[in-house]
Amino acid sequence: MISLQSSGSFKKTESYLSRLLKNDIKTQLQRFGQEGVTALSQATPKDSGKAASSWSYSVEKTRTGYELSWSNDNVENGARVVLLIQYGHGTNGGGYVAGRDFINPALKPIFDKIEREVWKVVKTA
Repeated sequence: MISLQSSGSFKKTESYLSRLLKNDIKTQLQRFGQEGVTALSQATPKDSGKAASSWSYSVEKTRTGYELSWSNDNVENGARVVLLIQYGHGTNGGGYVAGRDFINPALKPIFDKIEREVWKVVKTA
């Protein structure tokens, strides 16, 4: 059998958690989402410019919090153009076009910024 006893109060803990809950996470994620769209648009290799201008983001409430995701709706012949650029693809003539990692480098500064700001909130709440 396990027994647990506590004395005193949890007032400081409850106050800290209450301050954390007051932060408007969704608004902050929307700001980061837009920053990501800008970064991805600028980093996307441009031929016609259609892929670069087709980035968007969404912030969805999940069971455990919020989810920020980016997408690109530029599709040609059933394939997402940015994925062909990112990972490479075969050509009609039997050749291969090597992938070019542009998504990860574009989003890394955004992820780093999210990490810094979240940590700041946790430390100062």
